[in-house]
Amino acid sequence: MTTKPRVVVAGGSGFLGAGLLPELAAAGYDVVVLTRGASREAPEGVRHLNWDGRTVGPWAEALDGAEAVVNLVGRTVDCRKTGANRREIMASRVDSVRALAAAFARCSRPPGTWVQTATAHIYGDTDDEVLDDSSPVGTGFAPEVGVAWERALEEAAPPGCRRVVLRIIFVLGRGGAAVKTLARLTRLFLGGTVGHGRQYISWIHQADMNALFLRGLRRPDMTGVYVATAPHPVTNAEFMRELRRAYGRPWSPPVPRPLVRIGAWMMRTDPELALLGRRCVPTRLLSEGFTFKFPTLPEALHDLAHPPAVSTARPVGAPPLA
Repeated sequence: MTTKPRVVVAGGSGFLGAGLLPELAAAGYDVVVLTRGASREAPEGVRHLNWDGRTVGPWAEALDGAEAVVNLVGRTVDCRKTGANRREIMASRVDSVRALAAAFARCSRPPGTWVQTATAHIYGDTDDEVLDDSSPVGTGFAPEVGVAWERALEEAAPPGCRRVVLRIIFVLGRGGAAVKTLARLTRLFLGGTVGHGRQYISWIHQADMNALFLRGLRRPDMTGVYVATAPHPVTNAEFMRELRRAYGRPWSPPVPRPLVRIGAWMMRTDPELALLGRRCVPTRLLSEGFTFKFPTLPEALHDLAHPPAVSTARPVGAPPLA
């Protein structure tokens, strides 16, 4: 009997994990999820282990003999940036990397691949400047978090382990809190341009994000930092127009900056998430031949607003993704 290759997914109980785990199981992996929540029932091919995201525990045994680790851990940035929240945002990312690295050191057969989420907020607020994998980092809290996150991996990951770093901003998926909120506001005829509307939104459909995770696991030539966004970023004005079109709503009045700040305060979030932006393009992915299933925003939003009636899950044993 052939043993399935094992993949350990840290932080796999969140939005990204909910989309990725079925894909991994369908692709024939034995999936182990490290989660801080209570143990739960899991679909076939997926099991959960408890960890605290900071220290090595019994969960570390799952790494020994595993093929790869995928680290999705990171406290959401959809919050007010209080001192306590800032410390937790930073610590959740850096501490999880260090804990995994310490577990690697205990393995007689450590994983050979480490796929790590990171943030394209590392570039800061850059107006309409086109950014890619080689662009310099910016200044401010978000870039500081991005730099510390990637530096922790560079310093802690064991020698010989292939590392793939995926800089993400906005993943469009049906289970995502941001998409649910935007869709609800749009249905209520509140889907107008935010602020001046010229700030860029870099995005990626969850199906393409899952494909990138699988590519990172399967392609030995994939290594280093990648911007993980679709190739066509849009302004906020364009994004909201396409969102209204996808959900069949007419023009809505714009939301001026003062109202955005008031609304963000009421929703206990950060107004800069809506008012600032980055224009990112995935230069390395395109040059290496990655094909996006949803390269443009209209087709991505149409898929979210009008889900297919039948499952499109890939069968076990399906060929590697491009």
